[in-house]
Amino acid sequence: MKARVTVMLKSGVLDPQGKAIGQALGRLGFENVGDVRQGKVIEIELAETDQNRARSKLSEMCEKLLANTVIENYAIELK
Repeated sequence: MKARVTVMLKSGVLDPQGKAIGQALGRLGFENVGDVRQGKVIEIELAETDQNRARSKLSEMCEKLLANTVIENYAIELK
């Protein structure tokens, strides 16, 4: 089973990389760009067929390593 984990900074947490991307887009002529938030996508292949067990394992991975849950949220998508 394949999974995609998306990790983003929580609302209210400063995102200097997102701000830099937004400013660079403005300098390149993309004037209608508002707030930009930057995150990461992690694709994982699991040797698991049960979606509930897979989601549970992925949540554990996020809580222990993939996301800093103090400042980041994560979303799990199973494929």
